[in-house]
Formats: sequence, C-alpha cells, structure tokens
Amino acid sequence: MKLITPQHWKDYELIDSGGLEKLERFGEYTLARPEPQAVWKKNLSEEKWNQLAHARYRRTKGVDPGKSDAFDKGDWSRKKQMPDQWTISYKYQEMSLKFRLGLTAFGHIGVFPEQAANWDFIYESLANASERAPRRVLNLFAYTGGASMAAKAAGADVVHVDSVKAVVNWAHEMMDASGLKDIRWVVEDALRFVRREVKRGNKYHGIILDPPAYGRGPDGEKWILQEYIDEMLAGCKALIDPGAGFLVLSLYSMGFSALISENLVRSHFGEISGKEMGELFLSDQAGNRLPLGTFLRFAY
Repeated sequence: MKLITPQHWKDYELIDSGGLEKLERFGEYTLARPEPQAVWKKNLSEEKWNQLAHARYRRTKGVDPGKSDAFDKGDWSRKKQMPDQWTISYKYQEMSLKFRLGLTAFGHIGVFPEQAANWDFIYESLANASERAPRRVLNLFAYTGGASMAAKAAGADVVHVDSVKAVVNWAHEMMDASGLKDIRWVVEDALRFVRREVKRGNKYHGIILDPPAYGRGPDGEKWILQEYIDEMLAGCKALIDPGAGFLVLSLYSMGFSALISENLVRSHFGEISGKEMGELFLSDQAGNRLPLGTFLRFAY
C-alpha cells in the first residue's frame, strides 16, 4: 500500500483543510469548497479563510454530501475580482498542459489536482514506449480530460469517453489550449461503450478509468459503482493488450478501500507484478494529509 501525492504543481496548492472544507489556490485565485473527509479542525481562522478566498461554494442546507445529487445543490459566493473563467498550467518533463477552469453549479471547477500523480504515470508509461507504433489509450469517465491530454502529450491515440456533452466540449477547449490535437471524443455511457468495443474486438494499450459513485448516461443509463464496477473491469480486461498495456483505476467513494480495487483487478487480470495501489492525497500547509480517493495502476 502506498500513499502518493503530486510533486510537480506550481499553479496549485492546498492551503488549509478542516471543518468539512478545503481552501485551495488555483493559479491567481483561491477557492473554499466542501470536503466531506476533512473532519479535523482548520488550522487557519475563519477570518483568514474569508480573507484569502476569492470564491466559496456552499451546499444547500440539508443536502447530504454522501448522496448522489449532493454536488447538484449549492451556489458560489465570490468577490468582485473573481472571474467566471481562468487558466492554470501543469508541466512534467516534456508534458505541458493547460486547464481552463470555471465555477460550476455543482461545485467542481474543471480539474482534480490530485490526479496529476496519475498523469505523470500515464505520460511515463507511454513515453517509454515511444519507439514503437503509437499506443491506443481509452479514458473512461474522462471528465475534462487531464489524463487524456497526458496520454496525447506522450504521442498516444486517445479515445475520451464521458456521458456529458458539455464536459466533453470543455475537455476539447483544454486540448486546444494545450496545443494538442486529434483526441477522439465520445459522448456516451462508459459501460455501454465498453460492451460495444468488446463485441467489436478492439484493443487498447492503456485504459484509464475514474468512475463516480453514481452517474447517468446521456440516455438515462444508471451507473452505480457497487453494481457495475466488476462488469466494467471484466470489459477492460477484454480490451487491454496483454503484451503491452497499462491500467489506471481511481475510486473516490466514501468507504471504498484500495483493497477493493486490488480484489477486482486480481479477479480479472490475475496477479500483476509491479502493480501500485493505495491512496491519493494532498498536503495542506499545516501538514494535514487530505485523502482524495484510492488508486491502483500497473504497466506490463
């Protein structure tokens, strides 16, 4: 079991956490947002939080953060200098990515900074294979595409799948801003797409998946992590190239252990030498380590 955190952010930092919130700097702007796992006391005073935060997101009173629709109910309060949109950068080796951020109605802003640790892994896995033909990479539940851009920056042919058209359009903007091109965009339910790709006999050299606890496809398909993750992993096993592939699985669901990911992967892929598994986290200025989901990844 490992604990990993991003090492190469310059445009992001976790300033403070606690009281079920987190205070984060994204480039020039600092945001305060709910964080159900930050159950300890804040290090900084409430006055300091109000001073530092350019915008603050609060859920509607009475919304349970453990429910599937929790991020759909809330609103931002912000200072005058806080823009609707702004851009931050992330660099690692020869990879240079740009993220166009914005304050959404559900509290997300367009990037999950803890995932940078996986972007580095994806980039390295593909860059090390650059002497061969371009690798084919499938990114499922791809959101705004940090992992898609990392794979593309390493020269891969990338298929980006997400069920929300507006989010896919947002990812397209990020690709353009990063000077990349030719990611294939697919607006579809991820499990339906995987089922179809298995029937077609398609293969990928890398598969990335970061499924939510709950979700809806464009045609109302229901995704419930506990019900469908086993079938999803079976589909990924059928799609991945057994001779030159990698898998990155991230789970952010309260109560889900990294051992669950290990059991799922073992049941479909068998024992994999060199696999890494554990928790993703971010450290605040007081030294508190905020857990932000589990990961399991391997390359062979």
